[in-house]
Amino acid sequence: MPYDAHSGLWPQVGESFFRDRIFIPQCQVGPHCVATTLAMMTGQTPNEFMGKMNTQNPATWSDALAPWQMQLAYCPTDVRKVKFYIDELIHLDDLFTISYYTTTDAGRILADPNERGWVTGSHVVLFHREYILDPASGQRVLAREHHGMECHTKRIFRVVPRGYPRCL
Repeated sequence: MPYDAHSGLWPQVGESFFRDRIFIPQCQVGPHCVATTLAMMTGQTPNEFMGKMNTQNPATWSDALAPWQMQLAYCPTDVRKVKFYIDELIHLDDLFTISYYTTTDAGRILADPNERGWVTGSHVVLFHREYILDPASGQRVLAREHHGMECHTKRIFRVVPRGYPRCL
């Protein structure tokens, strides 16, 4: 395959899995953005997911979604700011998770970890159609207006039906 400087987030434009679902924002209590994001996807409470997944291992997030016939599929990304992906996500018009580093200091993102393995904080939000449901605030905002647009991408996943070929 020839070198291509750009890889789209998802190859099949127009494919929809959760476009017509309604998702209700929830506000996280404590440092539980992953559990709260999974709760928003499933209509459960964050307690349903605490202790059932590793916040640093998205494969366990995907496993935790199994009872709701959902899982995550990897989207090729790099560390560009979220604002550089947002139009493509809006065009795909479905359900995704967006994780980003909470610092805007690129030097911190690329720093060596400290003695405990810590580099810098990150946050995950739910993206649906053209909105971000942010567990930190418990609010739904237009994606382009979300403060995370200036943050650097950690990872993006598409939410797909259980057993979809590209899933984690």
